[in-house]
Amino acid sequence: MAQPATPRAGARPRTLKGADKVAALLLTLDKQVAARLLARFDAVELRQITRAAADLGAVPVTTLEALIEEFADNFTAGVDLVGSAGQAQQLLAGVVTPEEAADIMSDVLGNSNHSLWERLSGVSESVFAEYLTKEHPQAAALILSKVSPSCAAKVMSHLPRQLRNGLMRRMLSFKPVMEPVIRILEGALHEELLVNVARNTNADSHSRMADIINKMERKDMEDVLQSLAEARPQEAEVLKGLLFTFDDIVNLSPKARMTLFDQVPTERVVLALKGTEAGFRDLVLSSLASRAKRMVEAELATGDPAPQRDVLKARRAIADLVLDMAEKGQLELNSSDEENELVK
Repeated sequence: MAQPATPRAGARPRTLKGADKVAALLLTLDKQVAARLLARFDAVELRQITRAAADLGAVPVTTLEALIEEFADNFTAGVDLVGSAGQAQQLLAGVVTPEEAADIMSDVLGNSNHSLWERLSGVSESVFAEYLTKEHPQAAALILSKVSPSCAAKVMSHLPRQLRNGLMRRMLSFKPVMEPVIRILEGALHEELLVNVARNTNADSHSRMADIINKMERKDMEDVLQSLAEARPQEAEVLKGLLFTFDDIVNLSPKARMTLFDQVPTERVVLALKGTEAGFRDLVLSSLASRAKRMVEAELATGDPAPQRDVLKARRAIADLVLDMAEKGQLELNSSDEENELVK
């Protein structure tokens, strides 16, 4: 490990910037630890750090202590981190010359912004449409002309008729747009739409986690919930209220079950009921229309086996349909109706 220099009396505190900070921190570490970290840098970064280390010279103890304290404070603060082109450009400040930074950023933005329009296509159509209604029509038309046609069509379906038709007319009469304008637009979209969507998504972590757990097999789901209940009981309770499996159909009211199975294909019901207990099977059959019930009973009576994978897929599809219908207000989950009790 490099030994810090002892400052001369009256020496001014030295200020480290950019690659100098990285080099100084690495030089204070154990060689094996420093080697593992260096392996994470690319060839260009390694050259910059090596150059900085070679030119570093004597670093006073007070400067090193301040640097380590700054690093520790930033590392343990626990703040959210959202990367952006602006922050990336600031990262280069002090590491390379302004000309080199401009060249690097031109290359980076050229690559990242190519995918930005693809990433925008994954934003919720309603959120995207709401964003565009607040923009100038010319900017909104330019944005829609850059995303995929399928995305533009879906977003336009959420726009008011007059605005939608006006945007279409603008898109037909576009002239070439200067590259700097495109860059400004891309930066604004990244900060105002993609970053904000990511933040809102983080705020809805329970729903995302419940969606993940809902896709698990029953035994894995129970194991995850038990682990969460031990570590974070309150979080586990919130998640339980958002979960629904095929077995939970017993908790639906008779009316909700009939509403559900009116939309489930007969062949899927047959697959899902393979291997279920008699009581559960009778409950589901009682929710079917007469003709569908006879068809399902006839298929089940044959006793033909089905791959477990197909059975689980059918059950998952029905459970997903329940969640989708509940979200649309077409049925209610977890009814307390006494009629829901499964007869043993």
